[in-house]
Order: sequence, then C-alpha cells, then structure tokens
Amino acid sequence: MWIESTIAMRFLRHGRAQTLLILFGIAVGVSVIVFVTALIAGLQANIIDRTLGTQSHVRVEAPREVNLVAPAPGGARQLVLEDPRPQALRPIDNWLQVQDVLDRLPGITAVSPLVSGPAFGRRGEAVQSVALVGVDLPRYLRVIPLDENMVEGRLEVGSGNAVVGRQLAEDLGLRLGGKLRLDTGNGREAVVNVAGIFELGVRELDARYVYLDLKQAQSLLSLPGGVTVIDVTVEELFAADRTAARVRGLTGLKAESWMESNAQLMNALSSQSLSTRMISFFVAVSVALGIASVLAVSVAQRTREIGILRAMGTRRAQMRRVFLIQGAVLGLAGSLIGALCGLGLVAAFNNFGPKLFTIPLPPALVPAAMALATLAGMGAAYVPASRASRLDPVEAIRG
Repeated sequence: MWIESTIAMRFLRHGRAQTLLILFGIAVGVSVIVFVTALIAGLQANIIDRTLGTQSHVRVEAPREVNLVAPAPGGARQLVLEDPRPQALRPIDNWLQVQDVLDRLPGITAVSPLVSGPAFGRRGEAVQSVALVGVDLPRYLRVIPLDENMVEGRLEVGSGNAVVGRQLAEDLGLRLGGKLRLDTGNGREAVVNVAGIFELGVRELDARYVYLDLKQAQSLLSLPGGVTVIDVTVEELFAADRTAARVRGLTGLKAESWMESNAQLMNALSSQSLSTRMISFFVAVSVALGIASVLAVSVAQRTREIGILRAMGTRRAQMRRVFLIQGAVLGLAGSLIGALCGLGLVAAFNNFGPKLFTIPLPPALVPAAMALATLAGMGAAYVPASRASRLDPVEAIRG
C-alpha cells in the first residue's frame, strides 16, 4: 500500500493545477452541503420552537358528542338525515385519575390540567371576546413557559388577579392594576385585577387570552371541580403522535398531537428536509463527476508512465489502488477545506447575519459531509482506475 500511496501523491503533485482546481470544487460543494443543511435545520428548529412555545405537545380533551341513531328493524331500509350535534363545553370525566395515569406514563415529561372557555371582557364601553384559561400555575409552567413571556408586571393568578395579553390590554385600555370585568354569558361575572401583561408573539393569543386561577375559571364557566383540557409534553418531540395514540387507547379520551394539529407545518418541514437531501445529493454527484473527469484526464496524460510502471512489475490491482487513493485523498482534503469554509459561513451568519435565528451545528454533520465527499471521490475514481489497470504496457509505452 505504501508504493501505491507514493505513486498517487506523486501524480497529484505533478498535476498541481488540476489538483488545486478539483480541491476548490470539492471544497465549494462540501461547504454548500454543510451550510445549507445547518441553515435548514436551524430554520426548522426555530419554527418548531415558535410553534410549540404557545402549545403543548399533546392535547387531551373529552371525546366529541355524537348522535346515536337507532338501528333499522330487520329487512327495512333506513334513511337518516341528521345535523351534527353541537359541542357544549364539558369537563373530562375523572380527570384526576387521568392525570395520575399520564404522570406515570413513560415518555411524558409534564402534565397540566386546565379549564378553558369563552367569555366577554369589559372595561367601560369597550367589549372584547376573550378566552378564559384557568391553570394550575406550577404545572402549567412546565408545559408553556409563560413566565418567560411576561412584558409587564408579575405572573400572578388567583386571589382576584389575572394576566392578560398585550394586544388585549391595548384594545381595552388596560394597565397594571386596572380592573377587567369578565362575563361568561351564563349569569356569572367577576372583576379581576390585572397583575401582569404577557406577549406570546401570536396576535390571536395576545388579543384573547386571560389567565386565571383554576378554581376561579371553574366557577366562572360553571364547571366546579372540572377541567376541559389536559396538556402534555413528551420527551421525543416527533414521537408525540405515538404518545397521543397511546393516551387514546388508555383513557378513551380525544388526544391530538401537535403534529396532527399542525399538519401543514409538518408538510412544510418534510418538504424542506427533502429539498436539503436533494441539494446534498446533486452536490455530491457534481463532486464525483468533477473527480472522475480530472482522474480520467490524468490517466490519458500519464499513459506512458502507467505503461512503464506496468512493465516494471506493477500489478493491475496496485495500479487500480493508485487512482482510488487519489480519489480518496482529493475527497478527504477537499471536504476538510469545505467543512472549515462551511463552519465559517455558519459562524458569519450567527454573528453578522440578520439575527432572526441561530444556526445550530449538528455534531454529526461535518463528519458525515466529509465521509460523503471521500466516498464520492473513491467511487468516482473507480472507472479511471479500472481503465488504467487494463492498459497494455507495450501499447501504453508506444503511445
């Protein structure tokens, strides 16, 4: 192997211009793979983080109410015309037992019961439709980091206190310490003190959400002791659909994962991942074709030298390995330069870019890109290597 390596490196040094050109091409290709892959991964992570910053991974609710249709008597045909049953606000049966089951379920990291329902928020003559969210605050903060989104005041619910979204506060002219009248439309009203203002970054939520203590929300929504939703977070983000299916099987309740409720987002993420793989594939093909073309030219230029080596006793397998080693060296060296350039592009984006999000660098990305380029180099060198090994020494020397 030492002889083959020595000959391969001598060939590369003699064709210095070609070697530098193909190294530059490989470096550009690998830097594109590293930067684009890291960029798409960072973009996807940012999108998922923003999406799940305001919702749980799995949402558990009472099953939908459906009409029960009496079966037709034997031998008769039945024509059924029915209207969908209206879905009234109703609690989850035995939610404490369900919570205990979910707390012990493997793969689940946090469980938070809450009661949610519609109401009107009034201040003076101004009226806004709001969504009351009654929470067990310690549990809820393990699911949604609401404390990280407070922009004014303090996160305090209970004892007549509530926190509201920034947009709702602007619409109703509320300030810290202001009074907000809540009317659920069933004869129940309450006046709460605005202890804090949050901003989740989603206009619809910032314009509607009012967080209360669990018991106060239960009283306003006429659901004493009940909850309407149990929020769940899981360890493996992309296994949320499997966890939801398991929860449905164990409890008989409706369980919907974030992947189901954000189907369009999942399609977009899948499309982005497919685009990244296609870019990497075509860049790798371009790198392989570049290496193959350079080595093919090298074989043509060194026909006489190859013939002399063959006449001196170099075996076919040894000659084949000479060009395979060249392909591997070109791929490895070019990929190393390209990986460093890709890391530089990532650092430049994070430090001097638009600051929209940070590009993380997956630890396996650089080794994978270098391995891909090296294998592409060896694969591309196979055809020129086979051609060189088949050259007849006498004809090569005459040529």
